[in-house]
Amino acid sequence: MKIKLFVNFLFVVFFLNANAQEFKLGKVSIKELEEKACPNDTTASAAVLFNKAKTFFKYDIKFGFSIVTENSYRIKIYKKDGLSWANYKLPYRTGYDKLNDDRVEFSDGVTYNIENGKIVKTKLNREGVFKTAINKNWKEATITMPNVKAGSIIEFKYILISENIVEFPDFIFQYNIPVNSSEYDVDIPGFFVYKGVVKRPSEIISESKVTRGSLQFANEYTVNKTESVSFEQQSNRHRAYYIPALKEEPFVDNIENYRISIQHELEKTQFYQEPVKDYSTTWEGVAKTIYLDKDFGKELKERDYITQDLARILKNVNSQTERLDVIFKFVQNKMNWNHKKGYYTDKGVKQAYIDGTGNVAEINFILIVMLNYAGIPTNPVLLSTLDNGVPIFPNRTIFNYVIAATEIDGKQILLDATNKYATNNILPTYTLNWTGRLLREDGTSEIIKLEPKFLSKKGVNMIVSIGENGALSGKFRVLRTDFEAFTFREKYEGMNQQNYLEKVENDFPGIQITDYNIENSKEASKPVIENFNFTIDNQCEIIGDKIYINPQLFLAETKNPFVQEKREFPIYFGYPAQEKFNVNIEIPKGYAVESIPKAIKLQIRENVVSFIFNAVILNNTIQIAIVKESNKQLVSSGFYNDLKSFFQQMIDKQNEKIILKKI
Repeated sequence: MKIKLFVNFLFVVFFLNANAQEFKLGKVSIKELEEKACPNDTTASAAVLFNKAKTFFKYDIKFGFSIVTENSYRIKIYKKDGLSWANYKLPYRTGYDKLNDDRVEFSDGVTYNIENGKIVKTKLNREGVFKTAINKNWKEATITMPNVKAGSIIEFKYILISENIVEFPDFIFQYNIPVNSSEYDVDIPGFFVYKGVVKRPSEIISESKVTRGSLQFANEYTVNKTESVSFEQQSNRHRAYYIPALKEEPFVDNIENYRISIQHELEKTQFYQEPVKDYSTTWEGVAKTIYLDKDFGKELKERDYITQDLARILKNVNSQTERLDVIFKFVQNKMNWNHKKGYYTDKGVKQAYIDGTGNVAEINFILIVMLNYAGIPTNPVLLSTLDNGVPIFPNRTIFNYVIAATEIDGKQILLDATNKYATNNILPTYTLNWTGRLLREDGTSEIIKLEPKFLSKKGVNMIVSIGENGALSGKFRVLRTDFEAFTFREKYEGMNQQNYLEKVENDFPGIQITDYNIENSKEASKPVIENFNFTIDNQCEIIGDKIYINPQLFLAETKNPFVQEKREFPIYFGYPAQEKFNVNIEIPKGYAVESIPKAIKLQIRENVVSFIFNAVILNNTIQIAIVKESNKQLVSSGFYNDLKSFFQQMIDKQNEKIILKKI
């Protein structure tokens, strides 16, 4: 074992030395400019030739410590699609209560082109630098590089300075274009202890050691005199080379969860002659901190504004189940979400109730208060939505959403009143992100698993006749439950019936729909049911005296979503689901069945997915029964090859033909 570790150590040292090229801004070569395509990815529209950054601390006698990040880029534009990289955006924090705003400055911006065999430079001027407000807490600095075209190389540098030592800046190694070389150095004075969290650490070469550092700062009492202090510091060096572009893949929860990057969380500080200040948190500490905030705990105690309405809507409603249902529907109908996330209130629950609009915290706090007042113990659950990342360690800043959790007859019920189509345990799909954290007023907390444990179902029934010319006509009925019904309602909310039917007809070319009706489209607690008649003239192939028909008709899948050789990321199905297809095809007069596809049952390990196909002839009808199930929300990439093979076998079976022969 010691020999193996020593060999690995030598490899790392060799690799670091071999790749330790000295990248400097301003040293662009003709060879780089003449390069027509990225050697490591010829499809790339652009590539980061190098990205070199360092983060360190400085000290001011008046304002204290600041974190400084200097970051330099050289980017090659290969194709017109890559011109968007000429516009670089950097968000930064503002609006602190006790700190100065973050500061961002761009410099050394140059665009390089070849003209008449020579390198021509175009410098970034002030007109290409913009700063705009995003909201009260964030601004965005943007540069627009000049004279950029396919073949150009752009360079620039920025400095980000922040007095917020708690929120250490993240560093990204991987982008949506390839990166040839990425270097990140971090020097952290011994006064601070940060926990480093690396996404996909196997892709990064890192070394860490203790070195001597120093800080200079102005003397408090003497003009033009500086003081200096030396100390031990943690020096971390991170290197990554030839990083492929991060590309979207089907069935991914949030691609950002898998981007190669480094985050730091402040654990504690210890300054000279001062006690240790512990920033590291437990979940109990997170719960207590959040509840103590006036925009959280205090708002959950406000009740006077709901008493009259609550007494009115609960008149003659006795059981807890009925009370929950009445209260939830009341809040859901009365309140309108302003699409602002978070777990703190903005204008407060009382004002939101009066206005009928509020952020997610205000609406779900109103729900929680009403349920508790009605004798149904209910607590808030913090979570991070799919687009916000996964909460890895105790940290109150990772959460960006809050829902309600209660329990009746031993069964947990999760609720979100911001959405008009949500109901008991049917939450907006963007909230189904690993786990949430239930908080209680006494400071205790517990994990809440957000993965649904039940199958959401979609059932399709078709009765089909075949005309003389091979045209099909029939009746179509589809029933959707739970998340299948929720996603249908969400997708087609606000679309009128005519536009919806035009979309269906566009999705299935050749189909014509008549006598359409829909049931329960607005009633979230009931299944959505669609019925219509249809004709379609392109689903049968007539060759000589034979008719060839796809058993699943226009609903058959034809493309395998998994086409890559290998997969790095977990496979995300959203929620467990079942699809059933029952198709009855009447055998036309003058024809007999020559062959039908054989029955098959497919299933991969741990019953992640399964597929059952069966076709039988009964009297004058061919009856096809198909059942597809996905039983997990998320599975590891280790299942990829099995899933790839499974989907291909399933598609092949769906596209086998029924053959009818003239008699």
